[in-house]
Amino acid sequence: MDNAATSFPKPPAVLEAMTRYANELGASAGRGAYREAVETGTLIAECRRELNSLFHAENPEHFIFTLNCTDALNLAIKGLLLHESRITNHVSRTPHAICTAIDHNSILRPLNALADRNAITRTVVPVDPTTGLLDPDDIRRAIQPETRLIALTHASNVTGTLQDIRAIARIARQHGIPLLVDAAQSAGHLPIDLQADNIDLLAAPGHKGLLGPLGTGILYIRPGLQKILDPIRQGGTGSLSEHDRHPDFLPDRYESGSHNAIGIIGLLEGVRWINRQGIQNLAAHDRELIATFIEGLADIRGLTLHGPQGVLHRTGVFSVTLDGFQPYELSAALETGYGVLTRPGLHCAPLIHQTLGTLKTGGTTRFSFGPFICPPDVGYAADALAQIAFSRTKKLPELHLSHRNPGAQ
Repeated sequence: MDNAATSFPKPPAVLEAMTRYANELGASAGRGAYREAVETGTLIAECRRELNSLFHAENPEHFIFTLNCTDALNLAIKGLLLHESRITNHVSRTPHAICTAIDHNSILRPLNALADRNAITRTVVPVDPTTGLLDPDDIRRAIQPETRLIALTHASNVTGTLQDIRAIARIARQHGIPLLVDAAQSAGHLPIDLQADNIDLLAAPGHKGLLGPLGTGILYIRPGLQKILDPIRQGGTGSLSEHDRHPDFLPDRYESGSHNAIGIIGLLEGVRWINRQGIQNLAAHDRELIATFIEGLADIRGLTLHGPQGVLHRTGVFSVTLDGFQPYELSAALETGYGVLTRPGLHCAPLIHQTLGTLKTGGTTRFSFGPFICPPDVGYAADALAQIAFSRTKKLPELHLSHRNPGAQ
């Protein structure tokens, strides 16, 4: 139950496609005219088309393949803000960015690195300390004449809190400010419509909700925005090799060097699986797991569930603390006693733990669900928590831990 770190298991077709690439193709797209290289390029292009379909985007070529979500966020943040810093430097106007207290370090650290170099200023907008929800009007109030980027997390990797992206996007569009959405915990779990949601930049990992392998990620760039988003690396592309300047057309403008073809081909099958299942159906499954888990936690003494207390405004990511246990102790008890795998600690998101009051106590223990987790698995995990809680007082009621092997179904 650590799908927020990386999804497991993957659809069987993911491994099958990667194995076929390794055994039968083994070529670098754009680096040869032979069949294997051409087919590799075709499969990479097909992955862009599947992503375009999943996210209701305008053009498959505007999905850029990256190393992971962190790499995508760095490209978006640094590519846009360094461009703005360069063109405004002569008038002594430092670009300003907005982020939030629930953001992952993959947003916070690139912004802080730029601020440390005096390349930008930035404002961190607070969130509700109980739910983690953001007030869109706080974003509006944080906007300055020099604001050039609003960056925020769609779904928290700590509390599962789901923000109202459309409301925030309306504010961003009214002020002509690009909106960057970190979809690390929402892509593949719930519907995202890039056009209807008015999202300018969307970063996501391939290895989480999109069910691909590690080492893959994407950045969607709204058509037209590439004019103010500078590349942060240059090199070979297999195109326009006669020029010693990097191509300026998409996707080559942002994709230097040979692709992680084996990873992208695995990602293709992950996204295909999602499209075949239907993202609405997967979201409904997620809500069923959420409801089951919340119900199972309701009567556990000494347990605190952090973040939204109901099905609304959340995804299947849960942080809990249990009286008498450090987060690492609770995770160890869940693994050794019940075979439930969770992630303890601060989850690379220190500001939300500071907001929740869990920073100084070592964070929380996190459960995170995926499409191959079923309601009995979730009920089993809740019962395991209940039994651990009762063990503190040596009162061990009869609990029905009937699914001893979570995920087996």
